[in-house]
Amino acid sequence: MTATGPELRRTLGVGDAVVIGLGSMVGAGIFAALAPAAHAAGSGLLLGLAVAAVVAYCNAMSSARLAALYPASGGTYVYGRERLGEFWGYLAGWSFVVGKTASCAAMALTVGTYVWPEQAHAVAVAAVVALTAVNYGGVQKSAWLTRVIVALVVSVLSCVVVVCLASGEAEAGRLDIGASGGADGVLQAAGLLFFAFAGYARIATLGEEVRDPARTIPRAIPLALGIALVVYLCVAVAVLSVLGPGGLGATTAPLADAVRAAGAPGLVPVVRVGAAVASLGSLLALILGVSRTTLAMARDRYLPRALASVHPRFQVPHRAELAVGAVVAVLAATVDVRGAIGFSSFGVLAYYAVANASAWTLSSAPSARVVPAVGLAGCVVLAFSLPGVSAVVGAGVLVVGVVVYALRRRRQAGTGAGER
Repeated sequence: MTATGPELRRTLGVGDAVVIGLGSMVGAGIFAALAPAAHAAGSGLLLGLAVAAVVAYCNAMSSARLAALYPASGGTYVYGRERLGEFWGYLAGWSFVVGKTASCAAMALTVGTYVWPEQAHAVAVAAVVALTAVNYGGVQKSAWLTRVIVALVVSVLSCVVVVCLASGEAEAGRLDIGASGGADGVLQAAGLLFFAFAGYARIATLGEEVRDPARTIPRAIPLALGIALVVYLCVAVAVLSVLGPGGLGATTAPLADAVRAAGAPGLVPVVRVGAAVASLGSLLALILGVSRTTLAMARDRYLPRALASVHPRFQVPHRAELAVGAVVAVLAATVDVRGAIGFSSFGVLAYYAVANASAWTLSSAPSARVVPAVGLAGCVVLAFSLPGVSAVVGAGVLVVGVVVYALRRRRQAGTGAGER
């Protein structure tokens, strides 16, 4: 038992945790983020990918150290609260839940767009309902389905890489890493590509369901990140070599257009299926992560206390999962949020800024503070290098969260004074 309710069941090993992280990272991001990143950075796309990878590595290492010490559901919400104070933990949780809920809806709509474009919203809602039901049945079922999805997506991406690089259309000259978009373009591309790396947070937010978390989480996070980076680099090089930075920046379906340009139009339907399956994998893992952070915040009464309930049979935060699924389904049915990559990136970068600041407090040794310092600086720079609308809306959402927190504290203070 935790101080505020029953604990979740620890069933996940290193392999399961790596797969869940990969299911979040090697998902729709690689199908969606390459084109806007190329549009921003031009021939500096690969530099942007490198910058995003460095920031992601620092965030991952900080998260792994913290997760080993605090193996509870909630991830950085818990770390910020324990290391920096109640407000910073709350702000991290707010950033994660709001940003990732919008990202869930974006992933659901991506599924609908690839499966049945004319009925994208209906398909999106059906996907949310189905995956919420899978998560409700227990985290092991989610891990099993994620393993299948990751295998299919990696197979599709491998086909794309082989077809593109083996074609006569591939030209090494198109891989010139000179930043035609300038330094600002490279940083903006890094911020957009960070959207595709952010899935390793799912491993940390599942800390209460991992066996031997002090050993499992620090191993699983860098493994998942390293595999994802290799996959992204191979895909980016293959697609760039065929389309070039200009062609890649102008397309809305970069992988499909790349295999078509490489002389394999028959592979386009396979890529479309892969994109849909990848989006399902991302959506599955996102619902897992958001519901666990919702559980942690409900335990501390930042969200309705009823959401802290754990199902006696399936050992999952069933009310939190149903609530998250319901909100995402409503968004997917009514709003087009496929442009939410920038907004989601802003929220997640704010979340990891708190993680790095928390990791900074773990040791006073200068060598131990290099990684969190680089990670914190990288998160701040990338957040404000995103497209202006994304940065403004993201900052506005954080302000709303601060107001909600202040009102809650004021109400608590009034209740305490009344009781006295």
